[in-house]
Amino acid sequence: MQANQQVGIDLPLKVLAWEDASGKTWLTYNDPAWITIRHGLGHGVDQTIKALTAALDTISKKATI
Repeated sequence: MQANQQVGIDLPLKVLAWEDASGKTWLTYNDPAWITIRHGLGHGVDQTIKALTAALDTISKKATI
């Protein structure tokens, strides 16, 4: 939000956990890179976005095993 206060419309980041008809667990969320593009945040937030994406990837893998 420091780069562009309008990004607050997408924050805090939400993650939807759900189970399909076959019992498989899924997590759905907006890709942080998409949020960056949507709000024109530029490369100044690349390190933060990379860390957030890695954290979401780790959480997703553990939650959907």
